[in-house]
Amino acid sequence: MTPEPQRLQYLEAMGLTAWVSRYRLPNALATPACEWEAAALVAEGRRAPGERLHALLDEAAEAQTAAPRPAPAEPEPRHRPAAGKARALLGDLVLPDEQDATLEAQRPGPERHGGEALRFTLQVACLDGRWLILLPGEVPPGSVELRLLRHLLQAAGVVPEQMPAFEAFRWPQVEGLPVEAPLEEAREGLQAFLAGRQRRGWVPERLLVFGEDKTLDELLTLADGHCPLLALPAWQGPALGELAGSAEAKRALWPRIAGWGDAWQAGREPG
Repeated sequence: MTPEPQRLQYLEAMGLTAWVSRYRLPNALATPACEWEAAALVAEGRRAPGERLHALLDEAAEAQTAAPRPAPAEPEPRHRPAAGKARALLGDLVLPDEQDATLEAQRPGPERHGGEALRFTLQVACLDGRWLILLPGEVPPGSVELRLLRHLLQAAGVVPEQMPAFEAFRWPQVEGLPVEAPLEEAREGLQAFLAGRQRRGWVPERLLVFGEDKTLDELLTLADGHCPLLALPAWQGPALGELAGSAEAKRALWPRIAGWGDAWQAGREPG
């Protein structure tokens, strides 16, 4: 099961708002942490998922401190409170008992591949919702690069109804979350982002990548004109900035895009 912080991160990548309940279900234990004002809920919806989780945990901890606690009839079991577990997932909890932490770390268990999150930024667009275009980098394409892209597509016989606007996708979406499988989590994040864009009519048939990036190469693992992660035919060529400044690079590119027009028209034909 995906931990709640990671689940919220994937929802953030999809562009979906995560909501929290305001009312107690029948026969459920009452908790002061669920009694939020409507105005507070609106403000919470504008904050990042990680910040909202921290705020909820702080309120729960304050409520537990203020509420009187009856004397226990027997020694309390040695387990962390729920807020402590959630804070451990958020990555900012320091265990108070260093000896227990050391013993826990030495206890044998399944192998984990943790570490820092994979970090990258992509500029993403989709031609008529059909051909996915990825540009690695923080900076969106400028007017010269966009004009060059339009001319390349036209020369290859690819004429979309309108040129799409690029939008940035950054990973991680939420900072400070624990990471067990950086590559796998980043791949799932990109898949979640694209799944969220299906509501805009994105149904990619082909992938075009302009530019090379070590992290992106590791993420997509393009091979033999195919992207296994997205299950799409794929093409990768020079960055648009490189093409804009080199006539030789443009000449070398023409033979590589000769089949684009046929593929574009084939996708338009009814199946």
